[in-house]
Amino acid sequence: MTDLAARKASARKTAFAARKSAFAAGQGEACDHLLAALMRFSGAPLAGYLPIRSEIDPRPAMAAHRGTVGVPVIADAGQPLTFRAWTPEAPLIPGPFGAFVPETGAEIAPRVLIVPLVAFDRRGYRLGYGGGFYDRTLERLRAAGPVTAIGFAFAAQELDTVPVEPTDQPLDLIVTETGPILPPPRDSLRDPGRG
Repeated sequence: MTDLAARKASARKTAFAARKSAFAAGQGEACDHLLAALMRFSGAPLAGYLPIRSEIDPRPAMAAHRGTVGVPVIADAGQPLTFRAWTPEAPLIPGPFGAFVPETGAEIAPRVLIVPLVAFDRRGYRLGYGGGFYDRTLERLRAAGPVTAIGFAFAAQELDTVPVEPTDQPLDLIVTETGPILPPPRDSLRDPGRG
């Protein structure tokens, strides 16, 4: 295991424990803050997610969004995610990694994404489960045009510094039960903080 991989594994362990405790306490005003953040994207195609384990639940905000809403579908390891249209009434089937996906639905191209995470820092970097799905997806979507990635998490999941590598895609905004966190612009993130 490389030094970076070891640091990511250690950070995940710490963040999972914090997330589990926060989940048990409830998500408070988190969806209200998320709804407020999404107001300026009314009508834009939105990708959310169906929570697993102790992930914070964005479904109330997704259901209230005015516009097409989709959820991620994992095609294969090493591939970007695709997004299938979702409504609260959509019949669901089991997908990879314990996440459910709509049984049917058109593929959508989101311009706004609610991104799940294990940990985040105020620079806008996130730590996921380690598969790189969102990093590949955001890279592909951003190459095609403007995309806004909103990390959704419990405040307890914040770390001083998330260990990152060059392929990690930063978030544009993070929303927690205590309110929004606006990271610095992407072009101001410098390599000395990476590694």
